[in-house]
Amino acid sequence: MAAEEPSPYRPDGGAAVLAFGGNALLPDPYHPEDQDQRAEELAAAVLRLLQRSSGIVLVHGNGPQVGMILLRVEETRERLPGEPLDVLVAETQGSIGYLLSRALSNALHACDAAVGVSTVLTQVLVDERDPAFERPEKPVGPFYAARTAQFLKEERGWRMVEEASRGWRRVVASPRPTRVIEMDAIAHQARTGGVVVAGGGGGIPVVERGGALHGVEAVIDKDRTSALIASELPASTFVLLTGVPHVVRGFGTPNAEPIARLTRSEALALVASGEFPPGSMGPKVEAACSYVAETARPALICDAAGLESALEGIGGTWIVPDPD
Repeated sequence: MAAEEPSPYRPDGGAAVLAFGGNALLPDPYHPEDQDQRAEELAAAVLRLLQRSSGIVLVHGNGPQVGMILLRVEETRERLPGEPLDVLVAETQGSIGYLLSRALSNALHACDAAVGVSTVLTQVLVDERDPAFERPEKPVGPFYAARTAQFLKEERGWRMVEEASRGWRRVVASPRPTRVIEMDAIAHQARTGGVVVAGGGGGIPVVERGGALHGVEAVIDKDRTSALIASELPASTFVLLTGVPHVVRGFGTPNAEPIARLTRSEALALVASGEFPPGSMGPKVEAACSYVAETARPALICDAAGLESALEGIGGTWIVPDPD
């Protein structure tokens, strides 16, 4: 077990940012009533954090939800035109925001808490010159047979990659977020005691051309966007929820070792060594390090069930600033 250490959590009455993946809301196999239950469980975790904060920003993932929409699009592509990815991200921000807002409002009402809950449709600016647009690597949507994949490459200009034994899949750019367009509205609501669902799916990807915003075919990593929001508030607490209680060194091996605390430099060194792969814990550790660098405050990685005890220093993994 990870060693128990005094918690580095330093409450100052400020707002908190809580990030979690889309899988946290989408059970497998999917049943709508189970999704409602997941939203209620997350609402309970939010209430525990709200007791220690003046307000909260929730940043959720949407990968599975966008994947479901893309499956429906493929089933009807002979009859209906498809929609661009920026629009699909906006659609999931609305649907997931509704589920979370409803669950949170009900939970707050049950405990007689007068806290406002809102969802902010969030556009996030990316750089059109980001190298990710030249080297798209983020897989989205369903798997295709080779013949269909070739047709989509020629007709739609999609980039396709083959995954062994599963088929071909579309890949898109995942550029870094540079600015949250609705940041002022998000910050105002969080600083005045509200709970705000924002930055869903990493945000709706937009670029700026001649002073005007334009949507682009890309997806933004929600952990990067949550770190950006947490830094710009700035948040007093930044928590990244995962499906495991803490970060583990040697995950999946006989020598697996839970980690209670890492300095920013230690964490980045482990990322650079390949300890935390890009498709798993890597983005969360990098996001935590980004927040720590910008605010000189610690960040927490844990699961929803262990959030309250992790804030007390029992469980979870803290990424802390390097000693001066």
